[in-house]
Amino acid sequence: MSAVPLVLHADRVFTGEGRVQDDGAVVVRRGTGEVLDVGPATDVLARSAGAEPVRVRGLLTPGLVNAHTHLELSSYRGKVAGGRGFVGWVDALVSMRSESSAEEDEAAVEAATDDLVRFGTVAVGDVTNTLAAVMALARRGIGGSVFHEVFGIEREAVLRRAEGLRAELASRVPTWPTTDLAYAPAPHTLYTTHPDAVRALVEAARRAGKPTSIHLAEHAAERRAIEEGEGAVVAWLAERTRQTRTWPKKGLFDVAEELGVLAPSTLLVHLTEARPGELARVAERGASVVICPRSNAHIEGRVPPASAMLAAGLRPALGTDSLASCPSLDVLEEASAVAASFPEIPFHELLAMATANGARALGRPDLGLFAKGARPGVLAFDTAATDMAALVAAPRRFVVSRFSSRPEFVS
Repeated sequence: MSAVPLVLHADRVFTGEGRVQDDGAVVVRRGTGEVLDVGPATDVLARSAGAEPVRVRGLLTPGLVNAHTHLELSSYRGKVAGGRGFVGWVDALVSMRSESSAEEDEAAVEAATDDLVRFGTVAVGDVTNTLAAVMALARRGIGGSVFHEVFGIEREAVLRRAEGLRAELASRVPTWPTTDLAYAPAPHTLYTTHPDAVRALVEAARRAGKPTSIHLAEHAAERRAIEEGEGAVVAWLAERTRQTRTWPKKGLFDVAEELGVLAPSTLLVHLTEARPGELARVAERGASVVICPRSNAHIEGRVPPASAMLAAGLRPALGTDSLASCPSLDVLEEASAVAASFPEIPFHELLAMATANGARALGRPDLGLFAKGARPGVLAFDTAATDMAALVAAPRRFVVSRFSSRPEFVS
């Protein structure tokens, strides 16, 4: 294999930050995909004597980052109707979970991870109860984070579960298959996980220097439960768990802050119900934000306030959520959904949500950016249009891949 670097000269290049560069170029090292240079093509070509030039028509971007998935729910693709609110949706999902076999679930996870590769995904934030997708992700070279989720409102039981995660991990995945996937415990929500367990799990991830994740402000029933101790969530939990809990009856984001959730080490997922002052508070505390507009639209009929997030100084990442609430695992379709609801958001901001913002949220500075020393993969789109719907529809392929099972250069 030649050691000569590749100079990928394209009609347009998006580096992961800033505006799209017309007539740009990216220099990558063969064998590793490490970015050596990026910028306007005339400057980069002049600095790259001896490198092999490759002309690529269309747009180049870093590989995509899907910062919130639930791959283990992939066998429920298209089976869980929306439009009844979150409690109605999750009740239907819980009722279905015994209907699929282990073989069906495994096949669905394999198909879903194939989809991730096909869409150009290099990293995920996968939330899991079963660790079912770890090996599938590793086999395809997909990096990111696996968030091992904890539920439970009975204090002693949920703390025992949290303390037993290491043994559970060793039992289900005896040898962790790759250093490209981080592992961290994660609380599910403020209303389904006992406060002491939320605090302990977030603190454990912080001490380990790894991000964790929590669903927050996803729907109005969540806020009503936390702030008033009433409503559909309270009734549903009482019926499902046969347990009662003491509700804080204080501001949703006050509770989140008290438990250490509003912190740079935490991915706050959804924030569909967040208000401008709350978004400003999240930005001030430095927490990461991941939004899943198609899932929220399916379940609740509304989307997260993406423009308000940008106005507050947040840099939201994109996730698809699960195939039980979203028709595909393509984060660019999430970006297109954001564009449809918020046409004022520039094209380059939408691209950043699908690349650099997700990588940053997952603590992966080596992904999502064409920056010297990064290894994000190079994704080519057969269009130079700066329109998200056109980009989603265009053929795409890796021209430099991070995946060990694929060629480093695909002509």
